[in-house]
Amino acid sequence: MAFQEDLSPEGSVATRPADAWVTIVWNDPVNLMSYVTYVFQTYFGFSRTEAERRMREVHEHGRSVVSTGTRERMEVDVQAMHSYGLWATLQRSGE
Repeated sequence: MAFQEDLSPEGSVATRPADAWVTIVWNDPVNLMSYVTYVFQTYFGFSRTEAERRMREVHEHGRSVVSTGTRERMEVDVQAMHSYGLWATLQRSGE
């Protein structure tokens, strides 16, 4: 697989465009569990059961991976979670 070099101001970093990234939603003391479930159903299209399972993961384990894809797509998902008032970050899958 060929590597593409990113010559960003922060420095040169070898990246593979096909690398998977994830969006992580973190637990917070502000949002109600019912609201988090609603957001997961509304934005990600999860069934109620799946949305509740992921909300419980956030609540009980402090975080849940809610989407996987390209870095650009995960940046969109993180921004969407922020717009709903949820704490979310992205990271390379497997880290």
